[in-house]
Amino acid sequence: MPDPFYVTTPIYYVNDVPHIGHAYTSVLADVLARWHRLNGCEVYFLTGTDEHGQKVEEAAAKAGRTPQEHVDLTSQSFREMGKLLDLTNDRFIRTTDADHVEYVQSVLQGLWDKGEIYKSAYKGLYNVRDERFYSESDIREGRGPAEGEPVEEVEEINYFFRMSAYQQRLLDHIQQNPDWIVPDYRRNEVLGFLRQPLGDLCISRPKWRLSWGIELPFDKDFVTYVWFDALLNYVTGPRGAKRCDGSDWWPASVHLIGKDILTTHTVYWPTMLMGAGIPLPRQILAHGWWMVDGQKMSKSLGNVIDPFEVARQYESVGGAEAFRFFLMRDMVVGQDSSFSEAGMAKVVNGDLANDVGNILSRIRKQILTQFEGVIPALPRTLSEASKALRDKALSVLAEFPNQMRLFRVNVALEETMSLARAINAYLETTAPWKLAKDESKRQELSEALSVSSEALRLLLVLLSPVIPKKASHALALMGGEKAEPGKLVWGLLPTGSQFQDGPVLFPRLEIKKPESEKPAKPESKQPSATTDPVKSPFELLDLRVARVDAAEDHPTAEKLLVLTLDVGELGKKQVCAGIKAHFSASAMVGRKVLLVANLKKAKLRGVESYGMILAADNPDGSVHLLAPQGEVGAFATVEGLDHKPGQNLAIEVLDPVVLEIQSGALAFEGKVVTAGGAQIGCTAVDGSRAH
Repeated sequence: MPDPFYVTTPIYYVNDVPHIGHAYTSVLADVLARWHRLNGCEVYFLTGTDEHGQKVEEAAAKAGRTPQEHVDLTSQSFREMGKLLDLTNDRFIRTTDADHVEYVQSVLQGLWDKGEIYKSAYKGLYNVRDERFYSESDIREGRGPAEGEPVEEVEEINYFFRMSAYQQRLLDHIQQNPDWIVPDYRRNEVLGFLRQPLGDLCISRPKWRLSWGIELPFDKDFVTYVWFDALLNYVTGPRGAKRCDGSDWWPASVHLIGKDILTTHTVYWPTMLMGAGIPLPRQILAHGWWMVDGQKMSKSLGNVIDPFEVARQYESVGGAEAFRFFLMRDMVVGQDSSFSEAGMAKVVNGDLANDVGNILSRIRKQILTQFEGVIPALPRTLSEASKALRDKALSVLAEFPNQMRLFRVNVALEETMSLARAINAYLETTAPWKLAKDESKRQELSEALSVSSEALRLLLVLLSPVIPKKASHALALMGGEKAEPGKLVWGLLPTGSQFQDGPVLFPRLEIKKPESEKPAKPESKQPSATTDPVKSPFELLDLRVARVDAAEDHPTAEKLLVLTLDVGELGKKQVCAGIKAHFSASAMVGRKVLLVANLKKAKLRGVESYGMILAADNPDGSVHLLAPQGEVGAFATVEGLDHKPGQNLAIEVLDPVVLEIQSGALAFEGKVVTAGGAQIGCTAVDGSRAH
């Protein structure tokens, strides 16, 4: 009997509306849940909403509602998202649920009784958006590190959990269980965080400042800090359910979270559990952010992706199902990814319409016309071409579970689509439409259609966790087959199955968006691109000073680092750089670099890249990064040139631009390149080319 599987999404905060990030995590959890059910596992899938805290209280007051009325209304949008995305969660928990409130208070009382909670005065910088205190080092110009919201100095009496007492125990757990936090670079972030002394955690708010929360059982004048309340939902959720053997569902098999809540789930949460004597979850997966055309989603930019709007816009090609497929196909788990209409069209048309849809229509047409809809029986002996397709299917069936075990859903889907391409190639080789014209080839025709039908059946079963409705519909057309445990074995196609006619299941996506509907680009201080002739190709480049905010190894490419760059007014950009042989990820963080910011988006081994950083090569093979001194976002210029940077330039535009190091600085045609009034230095020898 396979091990039971318990998966959770993050607890979604109701003072927001569902967006693509919520949709991604929810679909990922659902795909994992469906996959484990397909393999005969007992599954518990939990999602829900976090409904206490200062932001909720303030939003309710602004709307003229009580906090409870407010969360009753706003939590419903997340339930509706679940219906839209066809989630199969076993419970939708709300942190205002009575059983959750009762459990939180019982845990708090237990910690208080053990002396793990104490009362003390505290003074710190408080950020309302994150509902947490920050240290001075976290603050930039009076604003918090997450969304740049202002902080305020707060001094008050509060209750504290002795989190510091569990620092070494947590470190030991992470080091002894290297797969507890995945991907590994997120684990390294946490280990880096834990190299500094870990303070105690403020777990209360006085009622005079915040009344909307779970009351402390040992002091009626205080409510529980929202994170201490919210995180316990993962334990509360399945407490009323039992596994078939009567055991509890906790601990969870995996928590799915976004990288922005890594610390709360890998430091606060496990130390809380340790203090309360509750087992830790078995694994925590932190995925990346969804960007929009390379930019971080932001209400101010108006580029937040609404799942309901996406489903409506793409209704003709399956709506939510097409969206589910795109989300799982496009994101390398752990890395950032980007949503665009062009990307959506490429995935829907390439994988679903051209590959899966083409197979289905080809096979169905021939079986309906040549065998009156009855799928021929699989022959006992196979031709070499049929054996090759069978072996390909068996190879995919063996590899798919390995990738799912590692949460590499995009890689598992790539394996699946390689089977689709193999089926199409098999149909091209055997050409059943030609065999049908020769009565003497009847046996070969029967074999070609039965073997391709069996491969198609397996393909659809593999796709069923991701596109359950489309896969079920297609399997039904093949005679009532279902995606259920025990079906991922070659040779189970029922003899005499009746293929049904029906509409096109995977139509192509055509996007024709009027110019008037395209969102306006944010204003920029850079010179505007014009149609005037340029004196030099250098004038087309948008060279910017950028700072490396984060760096990590590329998940599959040995020579690449994935950098997150702060480019000032251009926001954050993700760039893949082929410098891993010369610079470690940790050595890159905090560096200033020179970025070519207006190159066309590229996808390097599955990870999107929006530009390139410039470096120079010494004759000895060493690589030297350019080191601009100007402020982040500063535009690089050359005296005498009228800069007219274009948009989405091909990388070939750099070919005629000869940049050299002269006297320790970057130069173009003998003139120094400056950014923000400062030269752009480099330690490479004079005469080295920068590229």
